[in-house]
Amino acid sequence: MITVDIFTNQAGLITGSRVAGHSGTAAHGQDIVCAGVSALTQAALLGIMEHLHRAVTYDIASGNLNMRLNGPPDACTEAILRTMYMGLREIEKISPKGIEIYEIRG
Repeated sequence: MITVDIFTNQAGLITGSRVAGHSGTAAHGQDIVCAGVSALTQAALLGIMEHLHRAVTYDIASGNLNMRLNGPPDACTEAILRTMYMGLREIEKISPKGIEIYEIRG
């Protein structure tokens, strides 16, 4: 199972995420749940770093992606990260045994 923690500040803006595990819904390399989660989370990270030029702290390893904004979230980072979050929720709807998402307010 993939677990996703979405970190938010007191105002509810997303400050980072932590993704861990594999969904186990198909063979390695053919798992569309894992592929979807990877695509959404890595695209969000790239959008924040390469398009918005925001500083982030991140770590990527097989089955894991941890990312935190170094500065406060703003409307642009929120748009990217909230879109990622909505996409992950849609994957969770079709594969509740493959992914669980938790929002952690800080």
